[in-house]
Amino acid sequence: MSDRESGDDQPQGQSKYHSQPVGLDTTGSGDFDSGQQQQGEQELATKMLQIQSKRFYLDVKQNRRGRFIKVAEIGADGRRSQIFLALSTAAEFRDHLSTFSDFYASLGPPNPENVPEDGKLKSEMMIKDNRRYYLDLKENSRGRFLRVSQTITRGGPRSQIAIPAQGMIEFRDALTDLLEEFGTDDGGFKGELPEGRHMRVENKNFYFDIGQNNRGIYMRISEVKTNFRTAITVPEKSWARFRDIFADYCEKMKEGGEKVSVAGGSEAGPNAK
Repeated sequence: MSDRESGDDQPQGQSKYHSQPVGLDTTGSGDFDSGQQQQGEQELATKMLQIQSKRFYLDVKQNRRGRFIKVAEIGADGRRSQIFLALSTAAEFRDHLSTFSDFYASLGPPNPENVPEDGKLKSEMMIKDNRRYYLDLKENSRGRFLRVSQTITRGGPRSQIAIPAQGMIEFRDALTDLLEEFGTDDGGFKGELPEGRHMRVENKNFYFDIGQNNRGIYMRISEVKTNFRTAITVPEKSWARFRDIFADYCEKMKEGGEKVSVAGGSEAGPNAK
């Protein structure tokens, strides 16, 4: 099976993992790190797998919010893609790898006349906070492979890797080794995140959504109009400061309005007849 069977629609990227530089990859970073070492972030362990002509790097990382695994796929042509897994999600993924591998072993030789139209042989989905992971065992003219796609809700970026089917057991075993060493506790916030909220001002809609990723909890504020959408992301550690600034402006506008009202009343009062 070629290393390209899953990468036809992957963006090109530059890797620190000794792949040839072919430009900077931002796909899949989203609210995670961008592939560069973040301030206050530690790399605790790494494993490299060579599966056919692909290399996979499994990096266990830690920041002030907890631990996670970054999985990077490097193709023979230097193309790079990556996904991020909380430790608890990595444990769930490991279990799915066992199930997919058993299913793959039960399949007969590839039959070009008996392949589903979309190429999918078996599918599962995992959900973690605001992220969804789609696991699809697929077959095409070049072989069978497991495609793992990571998406972020509300139109976030999509990233994916593809593991040759013959390498699923090896990949599972590497994950197992890391999880046995570092456990499956993500760390960070343990409670339920607040529900999103919405408000309308004239012809604008504002959406307030709380999310969590490997870098912490954040609020995404989206402004939506017809044919227009923009958003900002505010880390949790800045919420109190944002609140204080808004409160300060509200107070100043209120004081300014009262001064205008008092000034208008004083002019009318003494001169009134």
